[in-house]
Amino acid sequence: MAFQRKKPAAISIKAPFPGFIEPELATATEKVPSGERWLHEIKFDGYRVQVHLVNEVVKVFTRRGNDWTKRFRKITDDAWHIIAGSAIIDGEVVVPADDGTTDFSVLQNELKGRSTKIVLVAFDLPYLNGYDLRKLPLIERKAHLKKIIDGTDVQFSESFDVDGNEMYAHACKVGLEGVVSKVRNSRYQSGRSNDWTKKTCAQRETLTIAGFALDGNDWDGIYVGRRKGDDLIYAGEVDHGFDKKSSAELRKRLMPLIRKTQPYTTRIAHKGIWVESELNAEIEYRTKSAEGKVRHPFFKGVREDI
Repeated sequence: MAFQRKKPAAISIKAPFPGFIEPELATATEKVPSGERWLHEIKFDGYRVQVHLVNEVVKVFTRRGNDWTKRFRKITDDAWHIIAGSAIIDGEVVVPADDGTTDFSVLQNELKGRSTKIVLVAFDLPYLNGYDLRKLPLIERKAHLKKIIDGTDVQFSESFDVDGNEMYAHACKVGLEGVVSKVRNSRYQSGRSNDWTKKTCAQRETLTIAGFALDGNDWDGIYVGRRKGDDLIYAGEVDHGFDKKSSAELRKRLMPLIRKTQPYTTRIAHKGIWVESELNAEIEYRTKSAEGKVRHPFFKGVREDI
């Protein structure tokens, strides 16, 4: 039964529905933190979303606040069964494999049609039934979250009270994306926070597409750049991770954006077909050079939620 209207318990600060909340973001770290104050969660490979339940309407927003309710129709339908009068749920939309892993490129393919495989994995609850929960400890917010999604198709992101390094090693061994570590008693604070940290098994970054390359008439990869203020700095060439379908679709999207000059602030020696820097790509790589170029990069998909 959706939107069960029970008298809310006095669990935090009574407040009107705030609308979109800037999400809390994890800070990348070289070492997974350890100690009793930390809990650890699986890092998922999908789209970060914020689900709003209010006035008997469900809406789904990207991490930048774009309304993707229609695009995430299955998530909307699943969230309708959450046991709450009003709520804001923080989570990740993924396509889970049988072995528990997730893959961003698979998710993108699913979203091109009316997907029945996408799932919302919920991990935080900033607002519930007329109360702002952001000042509650994380463990209390998650306890409330687990109760309201119980019995629905929304999945709960478990927190593990284990050694962080051991969990990270296990996550990488079984093919997961990585680990997110959170201070168990932390408040929910918008923006990037040291109370939430992340370490991926392979490095990932969203980079701007600056151009593409052809070998004759065949697709030969993309040139990417990294934003530094108003500047676009060369970050390397990506020629792996494409198949015939993905390269054809990307080429079609880039053709209308072709320009005569490089979009980079400092010119590079490569000859490419340059484009307006309007599209962003999710790139996976092993490491970066001293100049910031990605090494052994793979194209994972176009990011449309930023």
